[in-house]
Amino acid sequence: MVKVIDGKNAVLGRLASFAAKEVLKGEEIVILNCNEIIITGNKSFIKENFRIKRDRVGHGQVGPKHSKLAYKIVKRTIRGMIPGHRWGRGKQALSRVKCYNDVPKEFENVKKIVAGKEKPTKFSRVKEFTK
Repeated sequence: MVKVIDGKNAVLGRLASFAAKEVLKGEEIVILNCNEIIITGNKSFIKENFRIKRDRVGHGQVGPKHSKLAYKIVKRTIRGMIPGHRWGRGKQALSRVKCYNDVPKEFENVKKIVAGKEKPTKFSRVKEFTK
């Protein structure tokens, strides 16, 4: 069974931990509107943290590389919460996660889980870091 989650106004960490638990159980997760997911905290600190991660490419320019695309930021956050994401059960679980910046046609009429609530005082959206 596929669980479709609308990520508008959802907190990134809470959404990622929920998705990680569900895929480890064997569920398939589809996250929509990854641009509208929010990251709580001080905006300047978060921007500086993302800039440092992107500038550091690793030895010989081989990695680790942090993507600038919103849906890849969300998927990488979920990946960090799955134990052993490179092999075995973790690799299979990560393959059951699909993330989209908008709503594809196949998921327009599907019942969605609304993950967002009221906005916290200090927050920024994932799309602000994709510029």
